[in-house]
Amino acid sequence: MRQFFKFVLATVTGLVLFSALGFVLLLGLVAAAKSVGATDKEVASNSVLELRLDKPITERQEANDYGPLGGGDASIGLLNLRQAIAEAKKDDNIKGILLRLESVQGGLASLTEVRDALLDFKKSGKFVVSYSQTASEKSYFLASVADQIYLHPQGRVEFNGLSAESPFFKGLLDKSGIEVQVFRVGSFKSAVEPFIRTSFSDSARAQEVSYLNSINDDMLRRVAASRKIAVPRLHTISDSMLVHNGPDALRLGLVTKLGYYDEVLDYLRGKLGTAKDKKPSLVSLSDYHEGGTASQRTGSTSGKRIAVIYAEGDIVDGNGSNSSIGGDKFAEAIRKARLDDKVKAVVLRVNSPGGSSLASDVMYREVLLTSKVKPIIASMGDVAASGGYYISMACDTIVAQPNTITGSIGVFGLLPNIQQLLADKLGITTDRVETGKFSDFPTITRPLTAYEKQQFQAEINDIYADFTSKAALGRHMPVERLRRLASGRVWSGSEAKARGLVDVLGSYDAAVQLAARAAHLSEGDYSIQRLPRQKTSWERLLSRFGGDDDDQAAAEARLIQSKLGPLYPVYRQYQTLLQMKGVQARLPYELELK
Repeated sequence: MRQFFKFVLATVTGLVLFSALGFVLLLGLVAAAKSVGATDKEVASNSVLELRLDKPITERQEANDYGPLGGGDASIGLLNLRQAIAEAKKDDNIKGILLRLESVQGGLASLTEVRDALLDFKKSGKFVVSYSQTASEKSYFLASVADQIYLHPQGRVEFNGLSAESPFFKGLLDKSGIEVQVFRVGSFKSAVEPFIRTSFSDSARAQEVSYLNSINDDMLRRVAASRKIAVPRLHTISDSMLVHNGPDALRLGLVTKLGYYDEVLDYLRGKLGTAKDKKPSLVSLSDYHEGGTASQRTGSTSGKRIAVIYAEGDIVDGNGSNSSIGGDKFAEAIRKARLDDKVKAVVLRVNSPGGSSLASDVMYREVLLTSKVKPIIASMGDVAASGGYYISMACDTIVAQPNTITGSIGVFGLLPNIQQLLADKLGITTDRVETGKFSDFPTITRPLTAYEKQQFQAEINDIYADFTSKAALGRHMPVERLRRLASGRVWSGSEAKARGLVDVLGSYDAAVQLAARAAHLSEGDYSIQRLPRQKTSWERLLSRFGGDDDDQAAAEARLIQSKLGPLYPVYRQYQTLLQMKGVQARLPYELELK
């Protein structure tokens, strides 16, 4: 009988291994077939590039070589999108671009980069047409560059200004019996307010009103230039909410046509000279740009390189994950670029609200060392605030978009006291023994003593002094002046530029060009090396089989987001609170402009 069971067990094990091996081989064949197909694939002449911007726009897009088997693309890479538009400008087979804009998900600085790429595309004499059933504020911001703007006859355009909303948890914490002990520096370091207040403080409201108006003014100026409508008139339309439906948008000149999608196709047939019974040739972004699989190095075959280091997400200690900036991992990437003789300059692309103060300082040190041996330029994306500003401030030059959210130079610490929750709500009490008077410090099961609070605050003060001193050194200004701009206050890119916290208002391309000039590199004489290296589709697939925590967490986050919908930002902020360790250099709230 034992022999029988051994035989059965061996057979089952063999079948499992054979099935797994067969599945992996199948995926390999699919990848090989896709690769061959990609090599042979050509864009048909007289085509239109169709851009469906219906997924989150992130700095970089992970490769997906397996199509649906790979789970599809979870986001649209800003780099890949801009490259596709630039390639389409020079591609004789592409005659125009069709924008499909329903619910555009991306920060305004990223959308400005896309918008500028579309404006550059139009310089070729090719056309851009947009179609929306409804257009959000961000959707219309992009659509406004189009030669023809189609809106569904029953659709509407959201054109009533920007707002920023933040949830406050004090009521929930009070009901739960949780006291949050707060330590901070600066009247504007309002990241802690959701846990100790039920509404914005006066200082927090003042900063939000200031940078929101700055960002809104920049949007209206760009729309005004494209639609040939005076800026004051757009302010009136927006502030008075004069657009209620499609006819209003048409009458006010925000759109050019009210029509259905089939009428858009008729328009394309006319532009392309296609017969009425023939479908216009539309090429998707994934087909045109092979799913956004940009090579790690692009440009010249010269041995000279500019390293672009992408820092996107929350700043955390250690190596981090696919969606965060691990201090150790990114410090190693910066160090690698510094020690590589072929790398002549570095661009630090930052899109981060901040996070761990310790991890920020680890990366800051590597940036500072790099600045002493080769040019390093900071390129700020949608957000580069607090810790995101910390890692940028040692760069030779800081480049930001006018609508980048930056500043927030300050630090804070939170320590919950759950004693009441345990005792009154759950009936749990705690007791302790210790070798010294402060052996259990810090603890969350009792309130801190006055002396312990004093020590915690002293640590916050020391880190803030260090942060502002280093910022003043990097910005070449007296520390007293820098601290007047700090205190955790958030600025738009335009506001930061006016105050000396940012050097240049411009795009990622502008930052690369500055780096090239600083390294005395001419156009075409260098290649771009992108760091940290991204996993290939094959590596990500194998890591999933191996139980890779990062990939599983990313898949879980996407699932939770799809289930929670508009409640997801609250859940995400709750998760961020749980992950906070040590002193934080983080942007106030979860800023979602709409």
